[in-house]
Amino acid sequence: MINSPTRSDDDGIAIAGAVAGADVVRTLYGQRLTRIDKGAGDFATAADVAAEKAILDVIRAARPDDALLGEEGGRQGGADEVRQWLVDPLCGTLNYAVGSMLVAVNVALRNGPAAVADPFSGEIFWTDGETAWLRHHGSDAPLEPTPATRLVDVNLDPPFPSAPGVRAADLLAHPDFVARFRPRVLSTTLALTWVAAGKRAAYVTDGGDLSGSVHFAAGIAVCRAAGCVVTGIDGAPLGPATRGLVAAADAETHGLLMAMMRSGG
Repeated sequence: MINSPTRSDDDGIAIAGAVAGADVVRTLYGQRLTRIDKGAGDFATAADVAAEKAILDVIRAARPDDALLGEEGGRQGGADEVRQWLVDPLCGTLNYAVGSMLVAVNVALRNGPAAVADPFSGEIFWTDGETAWLRHHGSDAPLEPTPATRLVDVNLDPPFPSAPGVRAADLLAHPDFVARFRPRVLSTTLALTWVAAGKRAAYVTDGGDLSGSVHFAAGIAVCRAAGCVVTGIDGAPLGPATRGLVAAADAETHGLLMAMMRSGG
């Protein structure tokens, strides 16, 4: 383990915010929590709301003029849209509500530093926008993506707007996929950080434009800074016209997955 390089203030704010949210998530784990219905089967818990408040308190104290976009509270705060913080206080709410610890806390400055905290392992995946690091037990080590595990996380939660042309789920039945990789299903963007850390070879999900999503922005930033290949599910650069996400440890893995999805089963 080695010490991290000097961080900018924004790095520290992203990390402090993610830690504050993770502390709340961990403290409230296992309690009977009020559920807040969002419609279409989606909901938040009191932990989501409390964790977001803790994160926003950190950001507001340090950057009172910055804009905020929270999963639970929507757009809030300052008028500077150029500097906007994207906050997902509890990614994996359904996991959390049923007693699973597979969740993440995501904090990102749009087009800047970001941090993803795992409340239960104590790991913090963070980037200054140029390099990516794993903080654990007070020390930082550089994130080093590798396809060596051959494990690929595929998000199977609907909707699937790219179907039937491109379907992430079709990978599971593709003969080349089962010969080369092993599938995993993890319904939280924690999976993105695992690609950056070498715990996964890739992550695949359908969806709309995810580049500015509170759920995905922090994980995308960490993956990019670590040197992963990150595109839409169609292979195009992320942006308003792109759907879904493929994050791979290297170009070879990314190319293989794209070829499989284009050829179908």
